[in-house]
Amino acid sequence: MDSISDKLRCATVGVAGLGGLGSTVSVALARAGVGRLIIADFDNVEVGNLARQQYFTDQIGRSKVDCTIENLERVNPQLCVRGYRGRLNASNVPVIFVEADVIAECFDRAQEKQMIVETVLTKMAKPIVVTVSGLAGYGESNAIQTRRVSERLILVGDGRSGIDGEPLLVAPRVGIAACHQANAIVEVIINEMKL
Repeated sequence: MDSISDKLRCATVGVAGLGGLGSTVSVALARAGVGRLIIADFDNVEVGNLARQQYFTDQIGRSKVDCTIENLERVNPQLCVRGYRGRLNASNVPVIFVEADVIAECFDRAQEKQMIVETVLTKMAKPIVVTVSGLAGYGESNAIQTRRVSERLILVGDGRSGIDGEPLLVAPRVGIAACHQANAIVEVIINEMKL
């Protein structure tokens, strides 16, 4: 029988976007013992990111990919991390995440979320995608839930709210959704992956 720690160590997880969701998912997976991460983002750390994202003041102005790798190496020195600095699109997602067993969709915009989900499900045979929709505002922690939509699609969110028009999106609510994502990924690795 495969051990849980062996399954986690042998898994490769892709993280698409390193904002509030992706930076938190990455740290949670590193702490859980996932062996390899493929992370991707085009952006640099800004002052406004510090309220909800896993970055520090001395990282402002630097690439989110570089800063995430730096932070993850401090969390788990055994973790293997490969970073991609640039925008993801339907053409490069299958190439960048070709080795991923599971992909965490961590974008902010609906059209980018749709692109990654559709690309993974239609152009890639293997990975399961864990996506987030509906976590705007604050409060109602228990409204955020995880559900399996299909064999290869898991959805995290409250199922009703979007970020458009919301005056506030706070770190705890984003963190709850990110930890739901990370937990769903760990569950997939442990229960569905073979060594």
